[in-house]
Amino acid sequence: MAGSGPDEPPASVGMLAAMPPSPSIRPQGAEPPIRDRGDACPGALRLHSAADGHLARVRLPAGDLTVRQAEVLADAADRLGDGHLSLTSRGNAELRGLADGCGGRLAALLRDAGLLPSERHERVRNILASPLAGLDRHTPSDVRLWARELDGLLCASESATALSGRFLFVLDDGRGDVAALGGDVSLVAERGGAGSGDLSGAWRPAGAGGTALLRVGDDPAALRIAGPDAPRAALTAAEAFLTAAEASGSGAWRVRELPDGHGLTARAVAERLRAAGIGCAEVAGEVAAEVAGAREVTGTPDATGTTDATGAPAPASVPYADSSAPGVIEGTDGARALSVLAPLGRLSVAQWRLLTAVAAEDGAGALRLTPWRGVVIPGLSADTAAPRLRELSAAGLITDPDSPWHRVGACTGRPGCAKSRTDVRADATAAVTAGTPVPGEPGPQPATLRRLPVYWSGCERRCGHPHGAWVDVLATAEGYRVSVVQPQSAPVPHPAPAAPSAAPCPATS
Repeated sequence: MAGSGPDEPPASVGMLAAMPPSPSIRPQGAEPPIRDRGDACPGALRLHSAADGHLARVRLPAGDLTVRQAEVLADAADRLGDGHLSLTSRGNAELRGLADGCGGRLAALLRDAGLLPSERHERVRNILASPLAGLDRHTPSDVRLWARELDGLLCASESATALSGRFLFVLDDGRGDVAALGGDVSLVAERGGAGSGDLSGAWRPAGAGGTALLRVGDDPAALRIAGPDAPRAALTAAEAFLTAAEASGSGAWRVRELPDGHGLTARAVAERLRAAGIGCAEVAGEVAAEVAGAREVTGTPDATGTTDATGAPAPASVPYADSSAPGVIEGTDGARALSVLAPLGRLSVAQWRLLTAVAAEDGAGALRLTPWRGVVIPGLSADTAAPRLRELSAAGLITDPDSPWHRVGACTGRPGCAKSRTDVRADATAAVTAGTPVPGEPGPQPATLRRLPVYWSGCERRCGHPHGAWVDVLATAEGYRVSVVQPQSAPVPHPAPAAPSAAPCPATS
């Protein structure tokens, strides 16, 4: 490009001077924000300027990576960044500490590895899928096939370029692990799987073809659609959101931000689907409500244990593997998968390369990033799984669900983020090492706190915090304040660790 040196970014690569504050935790019933500009979420081409250098966020639909792509990310972190990779709550990867003028080289690396199929769509490829789909013994459906098709449809859609970098598609395989993670458009596979299916509402066993439930935002209703139509239906629902956002004049980035009178409902989406030739049936009551995150999305027994909300025979409860827990996942035909977590969501290049080597040498040549800031490696044999898991544990990865690091997270904090009041990662590390991941009085932690994710934040923005209920450890000028956050509510101070245990935090410069 004329006027650009070999290390200078092309015109399509931009640097953000600063990220705007993220919306604070908004209590239920609060007025939605009015957006007078587009979102400033970083991407692989539009980098964010942080205190420790530039930051790139690489979207990985369904968290999927080939070994070659993983190697390219390691090379980028090693040559251009700070030698680490961060895992996000949407199953994406971040590179930090990037130097000025490296955007062009980074884009070339990602493009050659197939990680930038469409530069105009690179920030809207936010597709979260059940990470264990197709891997454990009781998997209902491999919705990752939907993810690949949806990604292709997104990248081919002109209108999809108008979506915010925060708009999220969620594809749940029926176990309810990601359905509750705040998707704008959610697809939940019913027990018939991702094949063809009728829309009668009758429960059908796996392998007989299936249907999906589509939900938008927080609307309790859902739409039942045939499995093969699911990806196209998800894109159509996103296009319906764009129409509603434009009509509202609110500049909404997400479905939940649409103002009263302009909210997107399942019924409105149904009209768009039928106009596009996609059949659907409206579903209300318990079946639709359980799309929000129950382990059994369809076929939940009623008080008698004999029928579900549709009147169809209810299947027995299936013991799905916990997608958020580390360990060995047992699959069919003797296959195994390894699930590990990154301490505080951060991996060194050496740890990342070890994961890649395991996938290449003993796995299926692929890795899956999870919304719990972990990595799943499919395709190992029963003989190699346990030794490889021990090797990953020795390298500092979380491999045991009883580890004190399990369910503990933290934002970037200082020195990487100038808005943070303190080095929350160092403080969280010290607290976990001392056996008190939640600051408070010494001794056993309250049972309520032990069951919830714990997240340390350096300021009120709480970047990267968990969805749903969690323990909020917030740095303030006086020390750490501990609260329990419930969905759609403000933080509620928890009585047990009332007094801050940390030293006063320095003021933000």
